[in-house]
Amino acid sequence: MANYQNILVAVDFSEETGRVLKKAQEMAALNQATLHLLHVVEYTSAMYAGEIPLPEDLNLDQDLAEQAVVKLEKLAQANGISDAKRYVEIGIPKHEIIRKAELCAADLIVVGSHGRHGLQLLLGSTANGVLHQAKCDVLAVRVGS
Repeated sequence: MANYQNILVAVDFSEETGRVLKKAQEMAALNQATLHLLHVVEYTSAMYAGEIPLPEDLNLDQDLAEQAVVKLEKLAQANGISDAKRYVEIGIPKHEIIRKAELCAADLIVVGSHGRHGLQLLLGSTANGVLHQAKCDVLAVRVGS
């Protein structure tokens, strides 16, 4: 078994976040590794481009990021891992997870996976993208259906 030093866990604040985080904590405890928590705020401009005109002075991405910082702090406190390093990034989740993993020298990335198949898998998912692009080990924790 690999001896992991830095474990990056991607959290999305969904109902399944606790399950993913618990698995990451188990791996960190087994390896006496440093735990890094990451939440990625997906670009709102990409979600609304052309559909709904957004005011130019609306900084929704930054507002969401600021809220995520608070949520990540509460999540760390509630799970007894206040010493975990915490990051909030704005961008495309799979790209930001890979980028942050490289920056913090992660040797394991922990993500939640819904186990999609068929057309849903072809359309892509964050876990699938991370799995195929990461330079380190990836643990996909099965969540949901």
